[in-house]
Amino acid sequence: MQNINEVKDQICDVCHKMWQLGWVAANDGNVSARLEDGRILATPTGISKSFITPQKLVMLDEKGNILEANEGYRPSSEIKMHLRCYEKRDDVMAVVHAHPPGATGFAVAHKAMDMYNMIEDVSVIGSVPLTPYGTPSTSEVPDAIEPYLEEHDVMLLENHGALAVGSDVVTAFYRMESLELWAKITINAVILGGSFDINRENIQKLIDLRGYYRVTGRHPGYKVFNPDDGLLHKQGTGRSAD
Repeated sequence: MQNINEVKDQICDVCHKMWQLGWVAANDGNVSARLEDGRILATPTGISKSFITPQKLVMLDEKGNILEANEGYRPSSEIKMHLRCYEKRDDVMAVVHAHPPGATGFAVAHKAMDMYNMIEDVSVIGSVPLTPYGTPSTSEVPDAIEPYLEEHDVMLLENHGALAVGSDVVTAFYRMESLELWAKITINAVILGGSFDINRENIQKLIDLRGYYRVTGRHPGYKVFNPDDGLLHKQGTGRSAD
């Protein structure tokens, strides 16, 4: 039987880690988890992730209606984005949204992270799309991410931040953590003269290892995105980052 208190503690731990890592400031970011019975635990709006405690979390139904909450607490204004992830993916049981500086730098620069330069990220995450701009707290953001949910567990939100989903809160956090380290390494590589992709043959070998390492979630395979619209436009044999 699922231990709800353990899930609450995981959400709070992830919130505190995101703040300590500098991925969120003030009221930025949000985390949610879907319970086995379909109810959803979510961080409240208007509170720094450094101050999140189990008592401050909000319990919702699958439509986003508040089932349990202390007086004055409401779910994150981005809850529509979380609900869309749960609606479209039965395997998703947690959603993490943050503004990690490296990855968000790509989102602000309007660049998808479709490099294939890091062994671990090629096999675990794959290419990360840049989803179209959406006004926060509206249906524009969930509408923007929906086309990518089928194949991607990690996304960049144009001029906004990053989104990661997983089978549990810790898995979603790990994916966000991997994304940010990957972004920082790529930025450093470009500064040093270039970010060079692994060749196509070895990329496929890495993707095939997902089963061996029991990696859960979705993987897009090999994809390169058009920086103007975030859509797939070609396949190549390896390239250096712009």
